[in-house]
Amino acid sequence: MMKLLTLSFLFLFTACVTTPKPDRMKRDVANYTLPKLPKDGHAIVYMVRPANLGAMIKFNVFVDNKEAEVGYTKGKEYLYFYLPVGKHQILSKASNWARMDIDAKEREIIFVEQKPKSGFPLPSNSLLRVVEYEGKYWVKHLKLGKIIKE
Repeated sequence: MMKLLTLSFLFLFTACVTTPKPDRMKRDVANYTLPKLPKDGHAIVYMVRPANLGAMIKFNVFVDNKEAEVGYTKGKEYLYFYLPVGKHQILSKASNWARMDIDAKEREIIFVEQKPKSGFPLPSNSLLRVVEYEGKYWVKHLKLGKIIKE
């Protein structure tokens, strides 16, 4: 019970992210090269979690089913994974399951944000596709999360 109260207290007092204005983000990534690029027959997905809400709680990421984990993020982290061309479902596990359908094109770069929401006792999450300059900005400024499978 004490652990549960401590976790709840931490969620209430962790700050959310302040997103810079689009012009600043665009300037910041004008000459930035992503750490990994898509490969033949695949797209690459960058999953970003810039918010600090529930920072110590893992948000596990899966592709196509709840057994195919590709990695996880904590607050202020990102991860990446490759997707074969075609239709896929991206899943993110917090206190809920967030889902996003993606039709991956060859050599496409896809940016998805994990958005934590206050919840009791643990945060929930949703997935939101973000534009290229914003995705690049977060990849540049966040730490790499845990990649289980590329």
